[in-house]
Amino acid sequence: MPAPAMPEPRFVDTNGIRMGVYEAGPKDGTTVVLCHGFPELAYSWRHQIPALAEAGYHVLAPDQRGYGLTDRPETIEDYDIHHLTGDLVGLLDAAGVEKAVFAGHDWGGIVVWAMPLLHGKRVSGVIGVNTPFIRHAPMDPIQAMRMAFGEKMYIVFFQKPGVADALLAKDVEKTFRFFMRRTDITIEQFDKMPKEARNLELVRALEEGMWPGELLLTPEELAFFVDTFTKTGFTGGINWYRNFTRNWKLMAGVKERVAQPSLMIMAENDIVLRPSMADGMEIFVPDLEKVLIKDCGHWTQQEKPEETNRAMIGWLKKRFG
Repeated sequence: MPAPAMPEPRFVDTNGIRMGVYEAGPKDGTTVVLCHGFPELAYSWRHQIPALAEAGYHVLAPDQRGYGLTDRPETIEDYDIHHLTGDLVGLLDAAGVEKAVFAGHDWGGIVVWAMPLLHGKRVSGVIGVNTPFIRHAPMDPIQAMRMAFGEKMYIVFFQKPGVADALLAKDVEKTFRFFMRRTDITIEQFDKMPKEARNLELVRALEEGMWPGELLLTPEELAFFVDTFTKTGFTGGINWYRNFTRNWKLMAGVKERVAQPSLMIMAENDIVLRPSMADGMEIFVPDLEKVLIKDCGHWTQQEKPEETNRAMIGWLKKRFG
């Protein structure tokens, strides 16, 4: 599928930063805010923006804090969950919008599930793409990941300031050729691999060329990501990961209930964000529908755009007209 053209970006001031945002669709339609993950951009939603707009929805797709056209504060704590959700509230204010449906993939999913907990009056609905609602952990998540996978597991590895940043920026095209690939392995096949192959070790996989699947991006799409991250580097995005422990402390005691209508889009073969992680979500998200996209890995809205669009638009029409 060829990459559709992105709208011209505009800039808004929100929560102390200047944010680049792509806007499309009728402003009197239900607003849908599209929140990307790592290492991504608003451009990751290039297939959804025109489809949602054509279906009558008002779309806001920001480059989030630390990414692309948006400011990149230097302090790690400036990327915690209160800053990330506060940016989206400020985006609504700048757009003159009272409430929106928030859709998030990967790290964007963590942010959009936090929106109804922290800013419920601004949320009309939530769409999780791969990322489910995750309960507050009984222990520091970084400590838990370190115990389960070791120091070289990518999220644990990301905690060291400057190290992963330099590794990924050393050859940006190589980095994106490594990350942005279609799945060629099922979860069942992955689980049968030796333990050392299942520790999610970024450095070893990147340096040794352990790259399963075919490249997901066209040359044009690859160039967009490579050109952008060559200019910005990766530190802003990695700083989101460096707030896992801080967020865990900040969210302690917050009531874990999403009252708004919600949709969970799961990818059958996402090794990290598995469909099974959404089991039992209904306890905390009672007004929930689920859709499973078959034969799909982590980059769902880019890997299976038509199926993703169909799930999102079908649910939006049912719940918001």
